[in-house]
Amino acid sequence: MLKAIARTSALAMLVVSASTVAWAADKPQIDTGDTAWLLVATALVLMMNIPGLALFYAGMVRKKNVLATSVQAFAVAALVTVLWFMVGYSLAFTDGGALNGFIGSLSRAFGAGLQGSVHELAKTVPENVFLMYQATFAVITPAIIAGAFAERMKFSAMLWFMALWLLFVYVPVAHWVWGGGFLGTAGVLDFAGGLVVHLNAGVAGLVCCIVIGKRHGYGTEYMAPHNLVLTLVGTSLLWVGWFGFNAGSALSSGELAGSAMLNTHISAAMAALVWMAIEWASRGKPSVLGILTGAVAGLGTITPAAGYVEPWAALVIGAAAGAVCYWASVVLKTRLGYDDSLDVFGVHGVGGILGSILVGVFATRAINDVAKGQPVGLVDGNANQILTQLYGVVAVTVFCAVATWVILKIVDAMVGLRVTRDEEVEGLDTALHGERVQ
Repeated sequence: MLKAIARTSALAMLVVSASTVAWAADKPQIDTGDTAWLLVATALVLMMNIPGLALFYAGMVRKKNVLATSVQAFAVAALVTVLWFMVGYSLAFTDGGALNGFIGSLSRAFGAGLQGSVHELAKTVPENVFLMYQATFAVITPAIIAGAFAERMKFSAMLWFMALWLLFVYVPVAHWVWGGGFLGTAGVLDFAGGLVVHLNAGVAGLVCCIVIGKRHGYGTEYMAPHNLVLTLVGTSLLWVGWFGFNAGSALSSGELAGSAMLNTHISAAMAALVWMAIEWASRGKPSVLGILTGAVAGLGTITPAAGYVEPWAALVIGAAAGAVCYWASVVLKTRLGYDDSLDVFGVHGVGGILGSILVGVFATRAINDVAKGQPVGLVDGNANQILTQLYGVVAVTVFCAVATWVILKIVDAMVGLRVTRDEEVEGLDTALHGERVQ
C-alpha cells in the first residue's frame, strides 16, 4: 500500500514538473536590458515631438504665430495617442487574416490581450512597451506635416485632418512596411521610418501646402524666422531624441542598436556641414537656419538605413542628404513656387526618398543579416534591392498623395481648411487661441 502511494506521489510530481516546464517554455522570455532600453528610447522619441519639434517649428514662424504653431505638436500628441491606443496599433501591428497584405485586425483594440504578451517583432520586450514605443512614431509623423501649412490652417481643420490621416494613411503604410503587409513581404527595407515616417509626412506636407495655397504675402512680404534660438534648441532635442528613433528601432540593446546610433550621429553631422558649406559658397555666409536644417536632413535621410549600413556609408548618405535636400528646399521649391512653409517636403520627403533608395545601395549583411546569409544591398552584390526600394517609394508616394488629397477635400467640406485673410494677417495666436507672446 505504501509503495503504491509512493508511486502515485512520484507520478503526480512528474506531471506537475512537466506542466511547470511547459508553462515556463510558453511564457515570454522578457529581457530586462532590452526592456529598459526601449523604455528610454520611447521617452527620447516623445521628446522629439514635445518639446523638440514644437520648438523647432515655433522658432521658424513669425512671432504672431509662435503659439499656434507650437501647440499643434502638443495637440497632435494627445489626439494621436488616444487614437493609437483605441485602434491604430491594432490595425498596424496585428495579423489581418485574408486582408493582412493591406491592414491588420482589431484584436488589440483598446489594449485587449496586452497583459503578459510580446509582439513577434520585439520578443524580449513586453507588448505594452512595444505599443507605447510605436505610439511615439505615430505621434511625430503627422506632427511633421504641420510645418508645411504653418501659419494658415484652422486649428479645428488641423485636428480633423490629423485624425483621419493617422487612421487612413499612417496606419496602413505602417502595416504594409512593418506589420506584415505587402511591402515588407516584398523585401522593402525601412529600418526606422524612411518610408513610414519621412516620405509619408513629406508627401502629405507637399499636398497640403498646394491644396491650401500660399500664405498671403508669400514672396513679397518679410517672413523670416522670429527666433532661431528656439529652432536651435528644438534641433538639438531632435538630434538627441533621434537616437531613440533609430537606435531604438533595433528593439534590443545589443550591437545593432550601437550601429544605428553611430550611423545616425555621423549622418547628421556630415549633412549639417555639407549644407553649411554649400550655403557659405553660394551666399557668402553660413546661416544658423542652414546648418540646423542640414542636420535634420541628415537625421531623416539615414533613418531607413541606420540599422543596415556601415559607418562609412552613413558618411556618404549624410553628404548626399545635405546636398540634395538643400537643392530641394532652396532651388526646387523656388522654381515650382509652392509654399512649403518649413520645408517639410524638401527635408523629410526628399530625404525619405533618398535614404530609402540608398538602403538598396549600401545595406550589408555585415551589419544586419536580414537576408539570412544572402546579399542584402548593392555593396553585397544584390543590385535588385534598389528596385525593391524604388517599388516601396512609388507605392507609398502614390497612396499618400491621393489619400491626403481626399482627406483634405473632406475636411474642407466639413469645417473649411483655411483661416480668413484677416485672421491670417492678425496672426493665429490671437485669432485662434486668444493669446500671444509678449
